[in-house]
Formats: sequence, C-alpha cells, structure tokens
Amino acid sequence: MPSRQFTQDVRTDDCAATASIPDKGQLNIPLANTCAGDVIGRDTIEQGRTLVRQDRWAELSRQMRVADKSRATAPDGMPVADLLAFGARSDVVLAVEHALSDGKALSEYDLLGGISELEDEMRAQPNDPMITLVVALAHIDLAWAWRGTATDATLPPLHRSRCAAHFDRASALLPKCRKALPDSPVVAAASCALLAGQRKANIRVADEYERLISLDPHNQRHMRAMGSHLLPRWFGSYEELEVQALRNAARTQDIWGAGGYTWVQFDAIALDEEACARLDVEYFLEGLHDILHRRPDQQTVNMLSAYCAITIQNGLGLNDKADLVRSQIHEAAHWLIRDHMTELHPLIWAHAASGFNNSVRINSAERFAARGQRQALRAIGDLFREELRSGIDVTFTPSGLRLSEN
Repeated sequence: MPSRQFTQDVRTDDCAATASIPDKGQLNIPLANTCAGDVIGRDTIEQGRTLVRQDRWAELSRQMRVADKSRATAPDGMPVADLLAFGARSDVVLAVEHALSDGKALSEYDLLGGISELEDEMRAQPNDPMITLVVALAHIDLAWAWRGTATDATLPPLHRSRCAAHFDRASALLPKCRKALPDSPVVAAASCALLAGQRKANIRVADEYERLISLDPHNQRHMRAMGSHLLPRWFGSYEELEVQALRNAARTQDIWGAGGYTWVQFDAIALDEEACARLDVEYFLEGLHDILHRRPDQQTVNMLSAYCAITIQNGLGLNDKADLVRSQIHEAAHWLIRDHMTELHPLIWAHAASGFNNSVRINSAERFAARGQRQALRAIGDLFREELRSGIDVTFTPSGLRLSEN
C-alpha cells in the first residue's frame, strides 16, 4: 500500500508523533527531546554574532579556541568553532549577499564596508589567529557571493575579479593561521574550503583532507566533504574517489571500521549517478554496520535511516546500475529502523530529504523540523505497511519495537 494512503492527520504532542491508516493500525514513535535550534547549531551561531556585535572579540576567540581544542560539535556534527566563526562574520556576509541580490542598492560601502571593519579588527589584534581566521572565512564567503550561480561564460567581469580578489585575500591570510595553530581542525577545514577557489590541476585535495581528518578523525563531516570534492565535477575522478575511500577506511579502521569507506562515499553517491554505479555496495553496507556498532546513539540511527530511506532514492531512474545500488542501500532502512530506532529526530529527516545540502536556507528550524517529521512518518509507515494494513499498531519504545493488535 503506498505511503500516501496514510492519513494527513498526523498528531503530535511534546513527546510523541502518531500516524494512522483509516480503520487500520497506528504508528506511534517518541519525538527526541531536543530543541531544533540546538540541533543545527543556531544558538551557537547567535552566540558568535552577539559577541561580535558587542565587540567582545577576545571572548569570541577564547570560545573558538576551547571548542576547537576539545573538538566540540553540535548534535548534527557541525564543529562548534565553525559555528561561532560563522556567526561572527554573518552580518558582513549577509549584507553583501543582500546588496548583490538587489542591484539597485549597490554601493561600495555595502560591498566593502563590513569586510573593511573586520580587517581593521584583525589589524588591531594581529597575534590572534582565530580573529584572522574569521576574516579569512568571511573573504571565502564573499568570494562565493560574488561567484553566485552563474556559469564561467556568463559571470560578469566585475563579479569574476571581485571573486578572485576575495579568494586571494583568504589565501594570503590562512597560512598565518596554520603557522600559529598547526593542529587546529577549524583552520585545516578552512584550508579545504579555500580549495574551491583554486581550480588548479596540481592541487592535491586528498592531501588537505587527509590532514584535516587526521586532526579530527571522529568527525564524519570531514570525510563526507572529501568524498564530494573528489567527484569529477570538483577536483577528482571516480577512480580517485574509490581509492581515497579505501585509504580512509584503512587509516580510520580503529575508529570506524569499514565506516571510513562509507563516510567518504556517503554524499558523493547521493550526488553523482556514476559514482553510485561504481560503488562497492557490500563494503558500503558493512560500513553502515560498523558505524552503528561504534555510534549506536539515536542521532546516528536517525541519520543513517533517513539516508537509506529517503536520500539515496533521489535520482532513481537515471542510471540502471546506480538504481541497483540504491535499492540495496534502501533495503538497509528496514533493519536500521526495525532493530535500532527508538525515537524520531525530525530535523535529520528534513535534511535527508534535501540531500543533506548544507547550503539549504532554513528560515524556521521549527517548520523545517515539522516537514521532516511528516516525511519520516510517511517513510516509516511505508516500511510497516503490511502490519498497519493488518490492523497492527506499531509502537517504538526505549526498549525497542512493539507490535500489537489494536
């Protein structure tokens, strides 16, 4: 029975969500007791923004150092130091993005005033690498704002030159940060982000990411970013993607088992049909088991379940070999949800539906989470369609799944 036959009357209270089929079984699952803003680091971003607005740069720098040294992350895995740095530069970046989106409002102050003030702050505290890092990251963001979504052929000359200038400035600043903080993951991640503005054939992207991963091997986001950047559309090839995924699994074997392979391929195969078609699907699935064995928390269970249930289905019908791989990965949602899920994390499912695209604008975390909840209930309901169709209630509990006749 198609999932669309579930009623749209999805009931939610502070701790549970329920969906049902008319005159049939009911699906009940507890909602995670987390704040949507906390999950995506919104509160941490606001903290960084507030500190800068209050001119408390020293406190910002201190908090970034502490978070970076401890490898602290938000529940979704985003490094806290990155979130603080994003908040610190967000006013400047958003002002330029707004000016560029409204050509009538363009002025040199709109485009350069904010970044000039950040540069002044950096010059006032020349020995603070975290402040320098914030400025470098702001330049990278502004480069992308000028780059926009235009193709190389249609990018106006002014936009091209400004984009290049901001990337060049970031490139000049980051070595100072790396010299001062050679073991900093947030600085290493910035160096990887800078690679996007340096389309040179001799750049060894994998080397930069290997360094970042060695500094912070427990954070899967770095491995996923490496896989995406090793696609042919960026800096690599399908052959290099496979080789580096295998190398990463070997390097992180003690932490992730085969999961190091899975993390590198995770976003890449969702983005690229040929990469998906070439996947060693058995090793990828082994990696899912190893990840879950090492990270049995519900945050991880929901992310892997949502990926297998929703994300990997995107692109079906475009490549027969990829479709076969996608169907095998999709099947993993069955054991992930049936055997391991005890609560629902709606925001994760919302991100899964958008392909875990970090550039997605989230105007309301609460509405985004509500959308994810609806999508999750449809996907999970479809998984249990036979039970529900037979009048069996499906209830997730802290001790596991319970099936009972209503």
